[in-house]
Amino acid sequence: MLSLPTGKLAPELLASLIDSLPTEDRHLVLGPGVGEDAAVIDLGSADTLLAAKNDPITFASDEIGYYAVNVCANDLAVCGARPRFYLPTVLLPEATTEPEVRRICDQVGAACRALEITVAGGHTEVTEAVKQPVIAGTLLGEVTRRKVVRTGGCRPGDLVLLAGGAAIEGTSIIAREMREGLLAQGWQPARLEEAANYLFEPGISVLAPALAAADAELVTAMHDPTEGGVATGLWELADASGCGLEVELDRIPVAPVTAAACAAFGLDPLGTIASGGLLATAAPEDVEPLFALWRSTGREGRRIGRVLPAEEGVCGLRSGRKVPLPRFDADEIVKLWAE
Repeated sequence: MLSLPTGKLAPELLASLIDSLPTEDRHLVLGPGVGEDAAVIDLGSADTLLAAKNDPITFASDEIGYYAVNVCANDLAVCGARPRFYLPTVLLPEATTEPEVRRICDQVGAACRALEITVAGGHTEVTEAVKQPVIAGTLLGEVTRRKVVRTGGCRPGDLVLLAGGAAIEGTSIIAREMREGLLAQGWQPARLEEAANYLFEPGISVLAPALAAADAELVTAMHDPTEGGVATGLWELADASGCGLEVELDRIPVAPVTAAACAAFGLDPLGTIASGGLLATAAPEDVEPLFALWRSTGREGRRIGRVLPAEEGVCGLRSGRKVPLPRFDADEIVKLWAE
C-alpha cells in the first residue's frame, strides 16, 4: 500500500474522513469541511458565537511562535471572528536548551500581545517524536451571529479577489531557512533581509483586512490560503462552495523578491505557502468599496477571477487562453528539504 505524500490530505480522502466522524449537532453553526478555516459554535448567547481553530507550524523554525499565533488568528479572522484566547502545544526535540524554549515562549507572548490575545493554557514537552520544534495551537474567538463568513459562501456571478500577493509566508521561510544556500547563489545580504522581513512587511497577518471586510458585510466568502499556496486556496474555495471558478493567473501578484526566492529552489510561487494573502469573493457592486476598505488597512486588492456555476468547472486563464488551474496537495516549500 502506498504511503501518503507529505502535505495536506487529498480533498477526497479528507472529505471521506470527515463524513465518518460525529459532526452533527444543532449547536454547530460551521463545522469541519474541505476548505473551511475554523469552527463556529452556538453556546446559547443571543448574538455572540464561539469560533475555534487549531493549526500546527511544521515548516518554519525561526520565529515559530510568531507564525503559530498569526496563522491561527488569520483562520478566525476570515470567518469574521476576533481572536481572544490561545492554547499552544509546544513539542520540542531532545537536546533543546532552556534559552531556546524561552525564546519560543517570548515569540508567542509578543505575537499574542500585539493582537490582544490572552494565553489561556497549553502544554509543553520534550519528545523524541519531533526533530525540530513544533507548535500546534488552538485559538478561540468570538463572532457576531450575522457576520459569520464561510469559505463556502461564494455564488455564481461573484468576483474572486485577492488582497496581498502570492507566497508571502513562503518568501520569508525560504530566506530564513535557506539563508546559506541563497548567499552561496550570490544573493546580497540586503536582498536576503528584505525577503526574510516578509514575515512582518507586508506580513503574514490578514487580521485587519479580513475583520474589516466581515464587519462591513462586503464579502460572500473569505479564505486564508496556506499550504498549497494561492492556487490550492482557490480550489478549496470551489470545493467548499460547490461552484466553478475562472481565475486569471496573470493577475495574481508575485513580488520580484518572491519570484526570485522561489526560482532559487525551483518552486512555483502559486503553490508555495501563502499566509499573508487573503482570498475573498464579493458581488460586483461591492468590489470597489471593499478595495477602498482594504487600502485603509494597508492592503491592496485585485480582481483575479469570477465564480461560475458548478457545471462550468474550475480553470485558469493565461493571456486569455484557458489552462488548468494547478493544485498543490503537497506544498512547494517541502522541496527545500526533499533531500
